[in-house]
Amino acid sequence: MLETLTVADAVELAVVERSGFVESRHAGAAIVLSPDGEVLRRIGNPDALFLPRSSLKPMQAVACVTAGAELEGEQLALATASHNGTDRHADAIREILAAGGLTEDDLACPPSWPGDTATRDEIVREHGAPSRIRMNCSGKHAAMLRACVATGWPTDGYLDPAHPLQGHIREVVERLTGERIAHTAIDGCGAPVHAITLTGLARGIHRIGTASERSPFALHRVAGSLVRAVKEHPWTIEGPGRPDTIAIERLGVFAKGGAEGVMVMVAPGGATVAVKMLDGAARASTVVAATLLVRAGALEPADVAGLVHALPLAVLGGGSDVGMIRPGAGI
Repeated sequence: MLETLTVADAVELAVVERSGFVESRHAGAAIVLSPDGEVLRRIGNPDALFLPRSSLKPMQAVACVTAGAELEGEQLALATASHNGTDRHADAIREILAAGGLTEDDLACPPSWPGDTATRDEIVREHGAPSRIRMNCSGKHAAMLRACVATGWPTDGYLDPAHPLQGHIREVVERLTGERIAHTAIDGCGAPVHAITLTGLARGIHRIGTASERSPFALHRVAGSLVRAVKEHPWTIEGPGRPDTIAIERLGVFAKGGAEGVMVMVAPGGATVAVKMLDGAARASTVVAATLLVRAGALEPADVAGLVHALPLAVLGGGSDVGMIRPGAGI
């Protein structure tokens, strides 16, 4: 039986405080690695299996490029994005597809409304409908399709776990994490997502986040290019005012959240954190990750204090701030 993260494995990572009263608590697990990749802290059980969801995207993006997808700059960053579907996101993804002789109809992710409220309102006013290009994982899917075109693999069925692209992605994930994949599930976008440990996720993201574009190894060069692309184009990863984009802009980190309360973050010096909220709530994951990097000496407290004020962490009562979502006793 697979050893998945349980209540017994979890510790308090964050609390929701309202008018001086702790209203809710978020428990989970986390791991912090040094710039050299050594374990600095283990919080809860980081060796239990879980699904990294979109925090796996950096590894999937690296795999797509090593399979032949020719992407750079904002297009490369979009390969690892969970974007909110603005016109700017959609236009860039159409360019990725067009360069491979592809269209939106080739995407196998489900149609979706954009996450950006203003964009959604405009589409509704124009009597539009949900579309695949607006789905938050469409950049990843476009990169997968470009890899298939480059390699000569069929684009039909590219999400099938038995498809050669997915086999290549699985090999890259195992290489970066140092773990054999124990289980494969289907993510919300329809792509395979692989069960690994927080330790394995942190190890893989650390290898990406500290990779050099001048490495003699192609995989490391691609990873280094990916990190640079994300830091140069933080709007791609989520969108203006969204947690990942804010963290990248303000702290210079490489950050990637995932559904169900997952977060990975690499500080400029290479220290890395991976977090999983057991209840699946994402609202505290960014501040918890950043706080753990502060306590590891990898980020400046004043910089993270500024991040806290920029994130949607205020608890409201009667339209006024009456509390805060903040790190808990376990970190």
